[in-house]
Amino acid sequence: MSSENRQRLLQATEYAYRWHEDQPRKDTEIPYVCHLLQVAGLVLEHGGDADQAIAGLLHDSLEDAPDVAERARRKQRIEEDFGERVLEIVEDCTDTREDESLEDKAPWRERKERYVAHLATASKHSQLVAACDKRHNLHAVVWDVKTQGPGVFERFNSVPAEQVWYFASIIDALRGSIPTRLGSELEHLLQQLRGLVATREA
Repeated sequence: MSSENRQRLLQATEYAYRWHEDQPRKDTEIPYVCHLLQVAGLVLEHGGDADQAIAGLLHDSLEDAPDVAERARRKQRIEEDFGERVLEIVEDCTDTREDESLEDKAPWRERKERYVAHLATASKHSQLVAACDKRHNLHAVVWDVKTQGPGVFERFNSVPAEQVWYFASIIDALRGSIPTRLGSELEHLLQQLRGLVATREA
């Protein structure tokens, strides 16, 4: 990786820390930035370039903005500092509209259906970043349920069956467009999630 891209990644990491400061993973004490760092790592592990890794670090920055004005400022900052390609990927990985913010967004199912439909037509650059995001999220859900019990499902704004639907829909939208190993990892984790949900509902 070039010196210039290393500096860009460092700058994006600083933004990720700044924009998600004090934000934990849902109902945990884990700093949210841990997720962003791991998504960027997965992007590079699966052949992504510096722009995609930067987008991995910033992929939640728009939908997690506290209000629409801050969202607009972040969008402008991303484009000015990292370019149109990074901004496009970030927007492709965002499930809220420009008039929505962290505390004011459309209902869960509406947002997810809209996101899945958009992702199916997004560029492969964006699809890789989205896949790495869901790969980390899915792994976290599966292992948290295994180690902490089915109460983990209560963290979410949807019932467990909807979580299965969502991840399955994402995988269907990405099938054939992402690296084989990454696709296999997602499928394996989805099967584990299905088993955990079936056990819970039995």
